Amino acid sequence: MINLRFKALLGAGCISVAMMGGAQAGGFSRGSADTDIIFEPGNFNMRSSVTYVSPTRKFNKNGNPRLIGTNYAEDYIIPSFAAKFNLTDNLRCAGTLVNNNGGNARYASPTLSGKISEEFTTYESALTCGLGFDAGQGKFWLLGGGFMEKFEYNRVNSYAALGMGNATLNLDGQKYGFRIGAAYEIPDIALRAQLMYRSGTKYGADGNLNAPAGVLFAATAGTPLQAQFARIIAASPLGKNTPVDVPAIGVGALPQSVEFKLQSGIAPGWLAFGSVKWTDWSQLTTLDVRSKSAGFTISQDKYFWKDGWTVTGGVGHAFNDKVSGFASLTWDQGVGTGWDITGDTYTVAVGGSAKDGIGGEFRGGVGFSYLGAGEETNYAPGTNQGVKAGYAIAFNAGYSLKW
Repeated sequence: MINLRFKALLGAGCISVAMMGGAQAGGFSRGSADTDIIFEPGNFNMRSSVTYVSPTRKFNKNGNPRLIGTNYAEDYIIPSFAAKFNLTDNLRCAGTLVNNNGGNARYASPTLSGKISEEFTTYESALTCGLGFDAGQGKFWLLGGGFMEKFEYNRVNSYAALGMGNATLNLDGQKYGFRIGAAYEIPDIALRAQLMYRSGTKYGADGNLNAPAGVLFAATAGTPLQAQFARIIAASPLGKNTPVDVPAIGVGALPQSVEFKLQSGIAPGWLAFGSVKWTDWSQLTTLDVRSKSAGFTISQDKYFWKDGWTVTGGVGHAFNDKVSGFASLTWDQGVGTGWDITGDTYTVAVGGSAKDGIGGEFRGGVGFSYLGAGEETNYAPGTNQGVKAGYAIAFNAGYSLKW
């Protein structure tokens, strides 16, 4: 029979991984689908959590002097939900929902490109199944499934310095992908090794750009579209400040990833866990906003990131059959190459869980992240941005049930 204290610890690693996703700087990573619920004992399991993240990132270099010393990073929330059901003793499926990527920024003064706010999020809803086979002292699992990823992007630019109003951009789209993997577990010693691949997504997200005609005239210089905006400026009493709607499409890519997880009991009541994840962030070179009808590029955000690595290690301890805790450390590699301001992140997290006596379990934790400094180097002199080292605080709370 499995040790009761190992039972109390089986979810500790899941809490840690959920916390770590909250404040990473290695690209736009946030949360991960809670596919580990597949391994939980019980015919039906359900758990949900919310992570609140409050980061601080301040400019120490900017083409707009008024931005130096100001914080641009916005607080955000990462919801996660998972439900698992057993079709047979050896076939289980889990439905998951999570905010897996995102970025939020609000500027105290317009950047050189005019940005005053920018937000993007992706929500993944997925179905993942596991097929188990008895193997030696434990069980070997084949894992696989599909997901739908919903993409949303909103941006506001101010052109008050040019005597014009704001421009707003709203894009949304959805793409499909898959995950596939394998695992081996020996429940009696809480041993589990798991390897999982998740495919990437490439977007052509539809939407609308509303901008002053004068801005669009300048942005389309040298293209047939420019004449169209020149006519609008000449015909309208508002001139170059005439608002114009342009059907737009956002073109970019989000990465594939491979993650290896390992956990094992190391002493009575003690569990060690860790993970190594490779994410193909080099797929994200630029985010292009194009005219949907003519295909001309209106604006372009440059990233040209490199691939990233995320490494987590930690320990969990069962104080008794109902209460357990964990502590972990995560290193997340910065992926910037001089086109963007990202640096390494180091996160310490602690948390725990407590059973309520009616089949449920409360879970929670807190994490503190050190956000390394970053600097752009590839733009024209006087236009590169830089940020000094910052920090983020994350709070996680969740609840699980099983029948």
